[in-house]
Amino acid sequence: MKVFKFGGTSVGSIENMNQVKNIITDGNKKVVVLSAMSGTTNQLLAIAHDIEHNFPNEAIDKINKLHETYFTTIHKLIQNKALSEDVKNYVSGIFNLLVSCTYETFSKTLENKIVAQGELLSTYMFNSYLKQEGIASALLPALNFMRIDSFNEPDMAYIEKHFQLTIQKTENAQIYITQGFICMDSNDSISNLQRGGSDYTATIIGAAIKAEEVQIWTDIDGMHNNDPRYVENTKPISNLSFDEAAELAYFGAKILHPQTVTPVRVDGIPIRLKNTMNPEAFGTLISNETSIHGVKAIAAKDNITAIKIKSARMLQAHGFLKKVFEIFETYTTAIDMITTSEVAVSLTIDDDTNLEKIVAELEKIATIEVDKNQSIVCLVGHSVVKHQDTYKLFQILQDVKIRMISYGGSNNNISLLIDTKDKILTLQKLNFYLFELVTL
Repeated sequence: MKVFKFGGTSVGSIENMNQVKNIITDGNKKVVVLSAMSGTTNQLLAIAHDIEHNFPNEAIDKINKLHETYFTTIHKLIQNKALSEDVKNYVSGIFNLLVSCTYETFSKTLENKIVAQGELLSTYMFNSYLKQEGIASALLPALNFMRIDSFNEPDMAYIEKHFQLTIQKTENAQIYITQGFICMDSNDSISNLQRGGSDYTATIIGAAIKAEEVQIWTDIDGMHNNDPRYVENTKPISNLSFDEAAELAYFGAKILHPQTVTPVRVDGIPIRLKNTMNPEAFGTLISNETSIHGVKAIAAKDNITAIKIKSARMLQAHGFLKKVFEIFETYTTAIDMITTSEVAVSLTIDDDTNLEKIVAELEKIATIEVDKNQSIVCLVGHSVVKHQDTYKLFQILQDVKIRMISYGGSNNNISLLIDTKDKILTLQKLNFYLFELVTL
């Protein structure tokens, strides 16, 4: 069995839903993971924001407008009268629930409950649409089996067991529809896998059922060798290894949730990235196979903070770096890049929630400099640090001021830290030096 995941754009219009229907009705049994309709999650977050800041009337106004949008979609999508009434009743129940949330005290748990409704809406509507079209489909409620533990990691033993129990209790079908993104936490409260988490849901399910393949369907022809939002004439990459894909996802490639690769890589279950709007395109296949050495792709990650820790007296002293890392551990803040010199350590973080506390602790043992509005540009490819053409990337030094370089920590990744205002120029110049320049 395969697992197919479709993002919000893929279920964002009647035309796209029809296209998804055509893609999944190939005669093979499968699990289909759906995101919320495009724009819905942002609207639900805005509703939660209004509740948090005690604007219940504004929240109710947003709820009513979104309710109208869904009724318009149902009117166009479902012509069968009985099915249409059933979907409208279900959707109205969801929006009545959202209205009741405006009377509750705001909490993260309440926000999670509000945001979860997007996937519940899209899957119920789409499953009813398939039934109208005579397709044997059934809903598998993700909240019955998707669960994270106290460390916010997928509870795979629970998921495997309860997925099988859920499917056993469900009518036999050719296509099983379930929700991406949403899950239960270790306290049995509704939670989620963070933005983009539907990709992660798909590979978690893929690992749980030992799927033949997981397919992630978006609105682009696979993973591109650079960011098409900023660079012209980028090209899709036909093949990536799990390691390469994981590096690109973590360092900013928006097509994949950063954790997507993790559940399936142990069992070698391939991931295929496909374009809903162009299903004939090959896309990108992510697997254990490695092909082509050298730089394959470039990605960029924004909202990076660089911290320089300078201490001539203590840097070489035994235990100094241990003290530094313990401070970041205390405030559960991950480090992306790190470089050292004789008297200083420079590192980067992408979560500045506890930055002031971290700096206060560091200032007890060193002099600290903080630079915000930084970006990490990541160059990824198999054995990239050993490839004969890798030197070409250093021509970027003549065009852009590089704050840090991480080279050699991974055979598959070279990272550059730059000022965010230089990001687009850097991506474009690297694209020229590495993918367009034939001779030097």
